[in-house]
Amino acid sequence: MVNFYERVLLNPSYYRQFNCSDSLITVFNCPLEARLMKSRFADLWTHYNYLFYVIDGRKIWHTAHQAYDIGKETCVFVRKGAWIFENFLDNGFCVVLFFIPDDFICKTLKARSRPLQTTTRHIPPVMILDKSDTLSAFFLSISSYFSEAHEPDSSLLELKFKELILTIAGNPNNAELVSYFCSLLDEPQHVSLQRVMDENYCFNLKLEEYAQLSNRSLSTFKRDFQKVYKTAPGKWLLEQRLNHAVRLLRERHKTISEATFESGFESVSHFSRSFKERFGVTPSAFRQEGSLHS
Repeated sequence: MVNFYERVLLNPSYYRQFNCSDSLITVFNCPLEARLMKSRFADLWTHYNYLFYVIDGRKIWHTAHQAYDIGKETCVFVRKGAWIFENFLDNGFCVVLFFIPDDFICKTLKARSRPLQTTTRHIPPVMILDKSDTLSAFFLSISSYFSEAHEPDSSLLELKFKELILTIAGNPNNAELVSYFCSLLDEPQHVSLQRVMDENYCFNLKLEEYAQLSNRSLSTFKRDFQKVYKTAPGKWLLEQRLNHAVRLLRERHKTISEATFESGFESVSHFSRSFKERFGVTPSAFRQEGSLHS
């Protein structure tokens, strides 16, 4: 899978961007962004959370459990992890985009005069934010930077990132996001590991990338995974992906190639071989049998 953060970082000619340590603010230009989209679906991941405001255009975010149709004048927070973009190739997607690491969020929130109060434990991977007057004014102030020839000082950019986090955290209508922020500050390590795996098992990520998402080294990730799940990561991932493929074939009537892609397998041949070893029939025979009983 392609790392979304690195892809944006390595294409300054397509996106004007300002850097503040590992945090990154950038703006997509619609026609140029459209040129990078070679197919309708693209599988991406990032080890950083990101927030964006849609100026124009539309995309659909497909996560492991839900699809999110995002359009014009929407402000969205996406937690670090993997997803499938559904692109609409006849138009671009204009956004102001912020990549924000966990550490920066925690450091900013710890400086608040009052601690955050969580009201919900439901934390979806994609969250639509409340468009308050304060947030609208923030994006208006940011837009002026992109119209100027010189780049703002990094210390000023850091203040703007902090302003953004504190603004959205201070809005009680962003309860889901506040819960996520609280989880970054207080959640036990084994719970955060489970969240990463439960939400991203069906994507074709390497073990090193799962470790990065859970803020661990590869060796620590493997050791902690064994403690939590009582099995090796590779074995657990294969079982979860095969069970997900069964649901796609049986309940959503996906094709073999669609089930392969959406379950995180590298190829149809690998998927078919693993499926037959686990269930005793090929995916095509299973799919045909399901259609006969429907």
